[in-house]
Amino acid sequence: MNRTTLSLIAAGSALAAVTAFAAFAGPSASGASAPKAAANLPVQRTSLLCPAPSISDIASTSYTSFTPVTQGTATDGKAQLQAAGEDSADGTGNPGTGNPGTGKGSKGSKSGKKTAGQPVLTPKAPGTPVTGDTSGADAPALIGTADGKYAPGWTVQETTEVAAGTGRGLQGVNCTAADTDFWFPGASTATGRTDYVHLTNPDDSAAVVDIELYGKDGAIKSTLGENLTVPPHASKPVLLSTLTDTQQADLTVHVSVRSGRVGATVQALDDKAGGDWLAAAADPAGSLVLPGIPKDATDVRLIVFTPGGDDADLKVRLASPGGLITPAGNETLHVKSGVTTTADLGAVTRGEAGSLVLTPTDHSVPVVAALRVVRGKGDKLETAYIPATAPVGTRATSADNSAKGTTLALTAPTATATVKVTASAGSEGGTATTKTYTIKSGTTEDVPVPVPSGLNGTYALTVETASGGPVYASRTLTATESGVPGFTIQTLPNDRGMVAVPETTEDLSVLQK
Repeated sequence: MNRTTLSLIAAGSALAAVTAFAAFAGPSASGASAPKAAANLPVQRTSLLCPAPSISDIASTSYTSFTPVTQGTATDGKAQLQAAGEDSADGTGNPGTGNPGTGKGSKGSKSGKKTAGQPVLTPKAPGTPVTGDTSGADAPALIGTADGKYAPGWTVQETTEVAAGTGRGLQGVNCTAADTDFWFPGASTATGRTDYVHLTNPDDSAAVVDIELYGKDGAIKSTLGENLTVPPHASKPVLLSTLTDTQQADLTVHVSVRSGRVGATVQALDDKAGGDWLAAAADPAGSLVLPGIPKDATDVRLIVFTPGGDDADLKVRLASPGGLITPAGNETLHVKSGVTTTADLGAVTRGEAGSLVLTPTDHSVPVVAALRVVRGKGDKLETAYIPATAPVGTRATSADNSAKGTTLALTAPTATATVKVTASAGSEGGTATTKTYTIKSGTTEDVPVPVPSGLNGTYALTVETASGGPVYASRTLTATESGVPGFTIQTLPNDRGMVAVPETTEDLSVLQK
């Protein structure tokens, strides 16, 4: 997925000016020095898109917004989340067809136009989270914007509790930026599964989207996923089973945008094993990391797809607290080009923290991957997903944490790293606190999560790489209801709060004339 959609308006203008000047003027003949190294500056504007949370009438959804404190930001700014308009759930684009999967009429707008009303929440000053909530199947998708001091690292978590029915349990997703290309290994059209691709368009013009499906035998031929129109400021949930009559347990979904841009997320719901959101996997790469498999996972399935023309052969290793180990019977995995390939890993973590590390056995072939993780036994199963993710980098942020239900997994697959973790003030009170951890090369640790002193409400975690090799992270949120071990997992890639802007020693005053 091309994660280049955070905008830096003022700095972007300056960068364009510098680029234009360099193109026409070039280095001076008098031996003037070359441009200086790029400076890291806070982004000045960003946007986030949250999918419509549930098809259940008994769903309860909370939103948590948080902006970490960032040096060098503006002194003013604003941020808000507002309801998007909604398009039909049957993929026809016709208004008034009702809620996806319920067969019921909608109380909300189905016109595709932006829904009027007050923001769902208005973020507080950086460093303090703020929450809002909705309920029922009519809760809309949200479009959020932030600028000035609210923009750098702005994070919004959507968490939904469903007490019974399809997808019952805990579902969570980080609201994402708009983009043009997404991969989702791990979706399904099997009996008992209800999987939607949620498409949200934040812009003033319509977006045109293609959805492609790849199963165990390759591409699934269908024209029903082509040229899907998402109206301006609107959201379209597309039920995968309406795109094909083929029932397959494991699919890779490719969302590509012909014009415009969208936010895209898959909602994967199971009649018997709960469900969760499947976020887009990291861009295709030869080596991938899938961090934070729960210690008590009872079943783990790896889903891999290679979009290029070459087959891939992968080493499969588990980064445990003691180092990298090879799961018995799953030492390597052959991935045929264009075919969704799976490996059943079972209870691979065996009571310890773990992350999956995929590397090429020989030559590198780009792949995408995700894990389907099940906790519980018998009729008390719950499911979550861990897509391959980018490293934490400078900083990553997780909103909506609780004092007892949060697990933070950190892994350093190639080199020892030092990591700083900060717990923010609580949404209703409390004082921020920071801890530092050393993660040894090739290991995963579920670190003791810092909790704000005097915590009242929910809080955020920021993870920063202080030194050493790349660090990958995920946050697991748990809540048991009626004996079902509800849980949801969000990976923590870089929050894109900073952007590199080249400096120059040239006199640009001529551009003012």
